[in-house]
Amino acid sequence: MSSLRVIKTLFTLFFLALLFPVATQGKEFVVVIDPGHGGKDAGALGRNTNEKTVNLEVAKKLNRLINADMPDARVHMTRDKDFFVPLQKRADFANEKHADIFISIHANSVDAKSPMRTQVNGAAVYTLGLQRSDTNLSVAMRENSVMKLEPDYTTTYQGFDPSSAESYIAFEMMQHNNIDQSIALAEAVQTQLVRTAGRKNNGVRQAPFWVLVRTSMPAILVELDFICNPKMEKFMASEEGQEKLAKAIYNGIVKYRKGTPKTTKTSKEEVAKKSKPTADAKRSNKQDGGKKESAESQSSQSTQQADEIIYKIQFLTASTTITKGNKRLKGLTPVEHYKDGGAVKYTYGSFTSLNDANKELKKVKKLFPDAFVIKTRDGKRIK
Repeated sequence: MSSLRVIKTLFTLFFLALLFPVATQGKEFVVVIDPGHGGKDAGALGRNTNEKTVNLEVAKKLNRLINADMPDARVHMTRDKDFFVPLQKRADFANEKHADIFISIHANSVDAKSPMRTQVNGAAVYTLGLQRSDTNLSVAMRENSVMKLEPDYTTTYQGFDPSSAESYIAFEMMQHNNIDQSIALAEAVQTQLVRTAGRKNNGVRQAPFWVLVRTSMPAILVELDFICNPKMEKFMASEEGQEKLAKAIYNGIVKYRKGTPKTTKTSKEEVAKKSKPTADAKRSNKQDGGKKESAESQSSQSTQQADEIIYKIQFLTASTTITKGNKRLKGLTPVEHYKDGGAVKYTYGSFTSLNDANKELKKVKKLFPDAFVIKTRDGKRIK
């Protein structure tokens, strides 16, 4: 081979390496798709189909899209046929595959006695989080109740009762190490469910789904739409509807990957530990010569970074804006407010750590017993 040909070959290889760095480095982006329910567990029921069938068909189409258009990705499915998979095994499967992301696909529903059963509609994407919303908790209870179909489920799930609100209290103190990336993935997918699949936007929400608690990577649970609504059921059961839903999730994954240079994987043990970002930040500030600040001064003076999760204490709801110094604020300062529907909701503090927010919450509760901690991102509350 001539020296000129060798040079041309080396230049070609170098050019290809620039175009396809992931492939040449042999790194795979591992996706675990979890079609909810299956086998003896039909999930929510529509008039003509059921949730387990819709979930599986959308999951298969998503699998094909990723395999066809994402050459550096490897897809694993918790089930590819109609059979039952326990919740814990779904999470274990994702952990064993060292997945970069976990996507659990479901169809939503409401109680048969609800007057809105045949009118309710819209898609929502869930991440692990505090269950301050009764609606979010009820959805999690319905999906988690699948574990009752397993023999001796109380042993497998360490006494956890999916139908008891008290069993979920433990989740309030849990912080998922991948929560920021999970929310980024959820927002990307939710946006595409609206744009690509034409679903009503029911937003990104947080709830204690068991499969999200036990997975050790960025993880989301997608509620495609309400199967109890005949019109939405028809869409989800159709080939066209399933293609659009799969394409929406795929587009969301693509968007997420563009905005996430590196996915951090953590072990099961790390997921169970309580993260301490504020302590790390304080150490970093000290090394950089920054001034030491108390948690309270940090909450009111720190600058919020883009896309950062900020905890605030919500303590009061009013029908109109309250003037500064009003007696209803009981001297609490400084405070902020945001509008939610027709209500004006007031918050105190701005914390990068849930631990710091909970410490301050104890003080606020002396003035406002019903106060609680909320999460915000880019100035907007995450429900």
